[in-house]
Amino acid sequence: MSPVVHHGTPVVPGAAAGPVVVPGPRSEAPADEAFVDHDHTVAAFAAAAATVAQRLTDRAQHASGAAAEVLQATAAMASDRGLATFVGQQADTLGPASATTAAVEKLAAMFRQAGGLMAERVTDLLDVRDRVVAELLGVPEPGIPQPDEPSVLFADDLAPADTAGLDPRRVVAIAIARGGSTSHTAIIARQLGIPCVVGVAELPWTDPPAAALVDGSSGEVVLDPAPELAQERVRADAERRAASAAWEGPGRTKDGHAVQVLANVQDAAGARVAAQQPVEGFGLYRTELSFLDRSSEPTVDEQAEIYAQVFAAAADSVDGGGKVVVRTLDAGSDKPLRFADMGDEPNPALGVRGLRIARERPELLAHQLDGIAQAARDAGTDVWVMAPMVSVPSEAREFAAAARDRGLRAGVMIETPSTAVLADRVLAEVDFVSIGTNDLSQYTFAADRMSSELTDLTDPWQPGLLTLVEMIAAAGRRADKPVGVCGEAAADPLLACVLVGLGITSLSCAAPAVRGVGAQLATVSLEQCRRAATAALEADSPTDARDAVRAVLA
Repeated sequence: MSPVVHHGTPVVPGAAAGPVVVPGPRSEAPADEAFVDHDHTVAAFAAAAATVAQRLTDRAQHASGAAAEVLQATAAMASDRGLATFVGQQADTLGPASATTAAVEKLAAMFRQAGGLMAERVTDLLDVRDRVVAELLGVPEPGIPQPDEPSVLFADDLAPADTAGLDPRRVVAIAIARGGSTSHTAIIARQLGIPCVVGVAELPWTDPPAAALVDGSSGEVVLDPAPELAQERVRADAERRAASAAWEGPGRTKDGHAVQVLANVQDAAGARVAAQQPVEGFGLYRTELSFLDRSSEPTVDEQAEIYAQVFAAAADSVDGGGKVVVRTLDAGSDKPLRFADMGDEPNPALGVRGLRIARERPELLAHQLDGIAQAARDAGTDVWVMAPMVSVPSEAREFAAAARDRGLRAGVMIETPSTAVLADRVLAEVDFVSIGTNDLSQYTFAADRMSSELTDLTDPWQPGLLTLVEMIAAAGRRADKPVGVCGEAAADPLLACVLVGLGITSLSCAAPAVRGVGAQLATVSLEQCRRAATAALEADSPTDARDAVRAVLA
């Protein structure tokens, strides 16, 4: 009998097999929970929430990159005054665990109704509920088991904080029923180098098989695979990983066409780790992630000190002296900063975020550019700066003027369809552009990138998205200016070949993906990349595009 095969969206390449494990059950408030009085409920919740927040903060301090980000963001949610207020509203008749559950139900309903980036945070909110309730009941926090042997994790969905705590030596592959290619689960799995497939609609996570094979390159999840099949897939993947590990850069195709391969970073610790890879610099430095725990705006000197540590890591990297592309604050509902809070919005995904914050708080951008310029003056590296969420050429012009006044090379991120179709006019104002494929995909297809029902639309292999990339790259060639990609698309070795064929000049991805991308490019010619790009553009769907490109590059 042939094994059962399910399909999802592949997000982290690689193949692994092993026994299947699933998350443990969450603790629920007992139906007969004792009620003392309002003050007791509020005090008990406050103590439990503070304990959970501190526990998550401690874990964040020992993590880096996206893992540290989501742990800190989850800690902030646990200690959020808004959540405490909602619990207080339930505390007149309910005990602490019941009040917490009821409060989160109301908040989650509001988040879902808001949609967009707020809806993305429901999973985080439910995770906080489960951790606080467990603390109130005096039982262990829910989460991922720590198997004794390398295992495959099946789940309906994963809270980012759970994903951030995975041990790649114990959990060797992930398959989840929900989520998309740009979800936190996918991003953290990519950082950890764990093969991952998301959006597996019929994944039997409640009644799992004894064993499974997960192929993060093809999107296949094979239940109880034949031993020889699993061994062959894992062996082939081991050979690919060995070839990737041997790659030492610089980025170029086998016929010598240069493509910068860079790393995405968000803090000094992550930058120092990324610098150990054969990178030519950092193509996306997410500055806002250094300030998630700040209640007030850091001074220019404080910012300069933080930026200087990242610049120093680039100067000390394997290739040394590479460029650092600094993205100014991309704060918003998914990355809330208390000192840049724009208040409640009907649709935060389409609201005041990124560069738009400077409309109401221009001093934040001015101070940040001052800090970047101050740090750049003493840096032994090439510092560029770019603004996120630019929508029209006039915004690019104004940002470029402010950056150049401080001696900085200026660019913008292209994340909206408007800047994609006006790429020629945008490039006339700046020195470079970088394509953020995550948001560009979401806004192009009007599809929430966290919606498991719409993962096919937000797949970076969508021919419609690639057509926009082609347009932007062509504008870059006409202007003779660099066009990079810094979204999660850049971490896919196969898609990297397509992007190069479309005319992209640099690729910036999670540090663990650098060698895989560089090694893949080294096996193909520029002409093969161009033919692969044509095949992807002519496909009808992401699946067809992947198959067509594999045929071209075989």
